[in-house]
Amino acid sequence: MSISSPQGSATSVPPPAIAAPGHVQLAHGSTAKIRNPVVVATLSFVTLGIYGIFWWYYVNREMADYGRARGTDELGDAPGTSTLAIFPGALIVVPAIWTMVTTFQRAQSTQRLTGQALLNGWLGFVLVLVFSPAFFGYMQSGLNSAWEAASGAAVSPQPGG
Repeated sequence: MSISSPQGSATSVPPPAIAAPGHVQLAHGSTAKIRNPVVVATLSFVTLGIYGIFWWYYVNREMADYGRARGTDELGDAPGTSTLAIFPGALIVVPAIWTMVTTFQRAQSTQRLTGQALLNGWLGFVLVLVFSPAFFGYMQSGLNSAWEAASGAAVSPQPGG
């Protein structure tokens, strides 16, 4: 006995994957979380950067997943390496600077692929120098717009970041 669809055909198409609350489905096997940029900056500051390290991994993983789904490697492929460049790489300084530049460029590439206005590189540079948690929030705001455009739906950020 087969279950038929409302149209009466016996073929079944799997339902689209449903993303968790606060997440958007970007492509097959690719989801991203819409985070509140203020919460990202605040938690990065309050936790003395520990939240920022986890956040760095997750945004790099989301971009890499989206890049694989789109068939491009310009959005990165090794989120763990980017995270290790932040910590403990920051002890050497150069790896942390390099990953900040390249991850910001990947965020801009994500925006370009989704047709969004690009984050301003000079503003990002000033934010890193003045108050790096604000840089994280700024980059998250750009990623939010890209993720919403890629998913085709506007989702409000979750309060918990």
